[in-house]
Amino acid sequence: MNVQTTILPVHALAVNTIRMLAVDGTNKANSGHPGMPMGMADCAFILWNRFLRFNPQDPEWPNRDRFVLSAGHGSMLLYAMLYLSGYEVTLEDLKEFRQWESRTPGHPEYGCLPGVETTTGPLGQGFANGVGMALASKISAARFNRDGHAIIDHRVFAVVSDGDLMEGVSSEAASLAGHLKLGNLVYLYDDNHITIEGNTSLAFSEDVEKRFQAYGWHTIRIDGHDHNQISEALRASLSETSRPSLILARTHIGYGSPNKQDHESVHGAPLGKDETVKTKEHLNWPLSPEFFVPEEVKKIFKDRTDQLRPEYDAWQKRFAEWQKACPDLAELWKRMRSKELPHDLEEQMLSTVTDKPTATRLAGNKVLQKAAEIVPGLIGGSADLHPSTKTLIEKQESIAPGAFSGRNLHFGVREHAMGGILNGLALYGGWIPYGSTFLVFSDYMRPSIRLSALIGTQVIYVFTHDSIFVGEDGPTHQPIEHVAALRIIPNLIVLRPADSLETALSWSYALRHQDGPTVICLTRQNVPNLTRPVDFAPRNVYKGGYILSKEKGSKPDVVLVATGSEVNVAVGAKEILTQGGKDVRVISMPSVDLFGRQPKEVQDAIVPRKGVPIVVIEAGVPQGWRDITDGPFLFIGMHRFGASAPQEILAEKFGFTAKSVAEKTLGWLGKKS
Repeated sequence: MNVQTTILPVHALAVNTIRMLAVDGTNKANSGHPGMPMGMADCAFILWNRFLRFNPQDPEWPNRDRFVLSAGHGSMLLYAMLYLSGYEVTLEDLKEFRQWESRTPGHPEYGCLPGVETTTGPLGQGFANGVGMALASKISAARFNRDGHAIIDHRVFAVVSDGDLMEGVSSEAASLAGHLKLGNLVYLYDDNHITIEGNTSLAFSEDVEKRFQAYGWHTIRIDGHDHNQISEALRASLSETSRPSLILARTHIGYGSPNKQDHESVHGAPLGKDETVKTKEHLNWPLSPEFFVPEEVKKIFKDRTDQLRPEYDAWQKRFAEWQKACPDLAELWKRMRSKELPHDLEEQMLSTVTDKPTATRLAGNKVLQKAAEIVPGLIGGSADLHPSTKTLIEKQESIAPGAFSGRNLHFGVREHAMGGILNGLALYGGWIPYGSTFLVFSDYMRPSIRLSALIGTQVIYVFTHDSIFVGEDGPTHQPIEHVAALRIIPNLIVLRPADSLETALSWSYALRHQDGPTVICLTRQNVPNLTRPVDFAPRNVYKGGYILSKEKGSKPDVVLVATGSEVNVAVGAKEILTQGGKDVRVISMPSVDLFGRQPKEVQDAIVPRKGVPIVVIEAGVPQGWRDITDGPFLFIGMHRFGASAPQEILAEKFGFTAKSVAEKTLGWLGKKS
């Protein structure tokens, strides 16, 4: 056991309080991860007690330092710090750890408690979120700070683990953070040498410090239980303003447990009754009551919040002076923080639509320029693909190392990090971030997209080259299952517009949809602008599906439902079927998700639930489509990977022509009759 000589007795008491809250919480739940909180208690205490700037009475204070627990399995560390620091967190909350409807879930979830900045647990995600927050801070400072009136000057801190640093997303995010010189970023690495299977030497032998130095980070190695070393490292990191910092803190998982310290068994399981008694005895801790917090420790944390209050008050005064000195910026601040949108958003976006056939990625570019003009918080970029995805904001600068006044982000070929960074940008407040790549590469982003939906962040994902009609690039670049795979993520709205008009409205919806992410899937190839009925209302698109072409009689013989570029194919098939005596309705369904949210009577008025044959045409897999009807159903789509050939050949070979769809529909109807 290490014997510490640099810790004041009252500070040792505070650190052991943090440890034992984690021990008691996981024991009571009979579930959880006590090892990391026990090992990182010293670092957490020094950070929160000497360096972190916060106000528990105003947890959304814009200039607060952000603290991200990327190693989210150690959630009791964060919950204990929030409780001790005076946030609106009770001892009862800690006792309800991991229980039904408690405010203290197994891994931190954004919104569960004040002070939880993001949802973490999937390793590496918090690392990338923190990079996004630090980037957002730099961009915000460039936009709003003026000489003599600096209102944004906070830092972003995180605790990261061996597992975080093994996940590829952290490598991508670290590389970009170093490139951009995010000197407001300080990460504490819990270097405890233990993972679930055992010692990290089983699979992890690289020199992490040299790796991060190669990324352009400032690095310091310390004993993670020595308070003087922790303080000096944090102080040095905050003095380093041109590089992000990684403090490699050598710690002992399960610190203080006589039989489990430095063992993998303490990573993901409670200490248990016997070992808890031995640990408390070893740390000179009272055996009862559980969840004990000494009065001296309460005073330490109260003194810290009292110490921070003048700094908070000074910022409020500085902010008021800035508002008076910079009224235009103050108004912009208000608009961005509230995500204010013009009442005629749809009309302005629709003004970009032309009659000329065009690829929806090109239509999307025109809509993006209009959106950037009227929505000042819109910011984003691509994974090295804007010449193809058409997602550059024209007449705006690019974010570059040490230069943060632009609106165009260049993520490099780093889709996974892009997703995590976008979440950090969105969580920061005021910004509406978007990111783009080819739809087939959404697979690289899926964990981040899922977390975006879970958190409820307003992130816009622009995925182009949305089908086999990518053409000659072949099946490696032709998404087949990707739209269906995205649709099954709860709270994610997926839109696949059929033409320029639907593209404009898809962007409009994404800007209005502030409590979750939106995916917009766009074509590489040109598509015609569709002819709509005279009574068409643009906001019908927000229903997810609408009648594009009506039947002549009181009831259609068949309903053709299509999305994206296949809607025009359905229109052509209707012409052929009509000539054959069939009365046909055509439905454009840009969003199955939005359609599923409509009342049943609305859905049934568009796609009859029973009694009418339904044909769905989409250049993807059939999963999910059968749910739109209880009646006869035919899917015309993909049941294999694509192929390398010109798009016209692919349309013919895979049956996505008006003639082929009409023939398949007639043959199917004939078999039914």
